[in-house]
Amino acid sequence: MRARPWGWWRESPSSPSSARQRSGRYADVGRTLHPGAWWLWALALGTAATRTTNPLLLTLLITVSAYVVATRRPDTPWSRSYSAFVKLALAVLLIRLLFATFLGSPIPGTHTLLTLPEVGLPAWAQGIRLGGEVTAEALAFALYDGLKLATLLICVGAANALASPSRLLKSLPGALYEMGVAVVVALTFAPSLIADVRRLRAARRLRGRPDKGVRGLLQVGLPVLEGALERSVSLAAAMDARGYGRTAQVPAAVRRTTAALTLGGLLGVCAGTYGLLTAEGATYGIPVLLTGLAAALAGLRLGGRRSLRTRYRPDRWDVRAWLVVASGVAVAALLALAAARDPAALHPGVVPLVAPALPLWPAAAVLLGLLPAFVAPDPKEPS
Repeated sequence: MRARPWGWWRESPSSPSSARQRSGRYADVGRTLHPGAWWLWALALGTAATRTTNPLLLTLLITVSAYVVATRRPDTPWSRSYSAFVKLALAVLLIRLLFATFLGSPIPGTHTLLTLPEVGLPAWAQGIRLGGEVTAEALAFALYDGLKLATLLICVGAANALASPSRLLKSLPGALYEMGVAVVVALTFAPSLIADVRRLRAARRLRGRPDKGVRGLLQVGLPVLEGALERSVSLAAAMDARGYGRTAQVPAAVRRTTAALTLGGLLGVCAGTYGLLTAEGATYGIPVLLTGLAAALAGLRLGGRRSLRTRYRPDRWDVRAWLVVASGVAVAALLALAAARDPAALHPGVVPLVAPALPLWPAAAVLLGLLPAFVAPDPKEPS
C-alpha cells in the first residue's frame, strides 16, 4: 500500500482545519453589511439635515452619525476618510462665517459685535459691501446655514467610512457595469500608486540617495510610471480574457424604452430633489422624486439585459440591511413631518435673536438613526 505523505490530514476536505478555512473564506461576507444600505442610511440622514436649521438638531445628527461610525467602521484604509470629511465640514463652516463677517449679510441686526473698516465700491456693485458692522444676528444666521451644509458633508463622510467603495460599485446594476469597473480601477490604482512612491522614496533613503527635489522626483517618477504601465497592461489582458465589454443583443424597442425610462427618471429625480430643497416645492417634491426613482430603476433593470456577467460572492441584502435603511428613512420622514407641522421649532429665528430650543419629538426621531450601531454586524469581531 502506498504511504501517504506527511501532513495529509491538513489537506483532507473533511478535516476540521479545512472546514475552518472554507468558512473563513465566506465569513467576511457575513460580517459586513451591504454597502448600499449604508449609503441609503447616510443620505437619509443628510436629507433630514436639509429639513432644519436648528443647531441642536443638527448637532444631534452629527453625533448620531459619529457614534455609528465609531462602532461599525471597519479597520481598512478607506474607512479613515471620516476625519477628512469632518475637517472639510469645519472648513466650510469657517468660510461661511468669514463671508458673513467680511462681505456682510442681508439679515438686519441690532446687536453689533464689531465694526470693520468699510471699503467703498462703485455704483455697479450696489448690494455688496466689504466690511462694516458685524451683528450677532448675521453671524447666527450664517452659523445655522453653514452647520446645515457641514452636517450634510459629515453624513456623506459617514457613508464613505462605513461602505467599501469597490464593493458598492460592484453591486451596481448591469447597465452601469462598465462605469463601475472604470471607477473601481481608478480607486484601486490610485492608492497603489501612492504606495509605490512611498516605497521607492524609502528605498532611496536607505541607499543614501536624495528623494526630494526635482532630481529625486524624476528618479522616483520613472519607476513608478513603469510599474503603473505594467499593471495597466496586465489589467487590460485580464479584462480581455474575461470578456469585458461583451454585450447581448436586445430588440430596438427595449433599447428605446430603456433610454426613455432612464432619462425621464433622472429628470424626475432632479426635479424632486429641487422640490425638497425649496420651500415652494415641498408639496410635489416627494411624489416626483419617488416617480423618478421608480422610472430610473426600471430603466436600469432593462438596461442590464445587455450585460452578460456573473457576480462572485455578491453582497446579500438581508434583514439587517432593511433595518438600517428603515432607520434612516424614518429620521428623514419624521423631520420632514415636523418641519411641515412646526416650522418655528426646526427653523429658529434670528430676528429677534433668541436661543434655539430643542424640540423633543424631533430629537427622539433623530435618535432612531442609532439603530445601525446595534443591528449592523461588527466588522471588528473575529469570525
